[in-house]
Amino acid sequence: MIVSVGMDVVLVERFSHALARTPLLAARLFNAAERATASGNPRSAESLAARFAAKEAVAKALGAPGGLHWHDCEIVTDLDGRPWLTVSGTVAQAAAERGISRWHLSLSHDGGIASAMVVAERVPTDPGSAG
Repeated sequence: MIVSVGMDVVLVERFSHALARTPLLAARLFNAAERATASGNPRSAESLAARFAAKEAVAKALGAPGGLHWHDCEIVTDLDGRPWLTVSGTVAQAAAERGISRWHLSLSHDGGIASAMVVAERVPTDPGSAG
């Protein structure tokens, strides 16, 4: 059962300027694995902007509660290049309080805009249950 949806858009140029202006911003927003590609190269500004949009979309899907930590929401990429969300700490706690047990994520960037959409889902613990 879908509990909520969150969406966010980020202007890539503005985000890129913020990263350049504040050298520690990337480390505050993303862990080391999120900042690098699978080959170890730094991610592009477009890719980081989309990941930032995903974290904002998660917060919106949770109702934007205070006290969420950026590193408690991680965007990981599987072997096929598909992005996934993993949550821990403050984000996992807020999700559990709302009955959210599964996340779906879509990222995009084109034309100077990065976007993300998340769907927060409650999966019934009893297979015969409707939710």
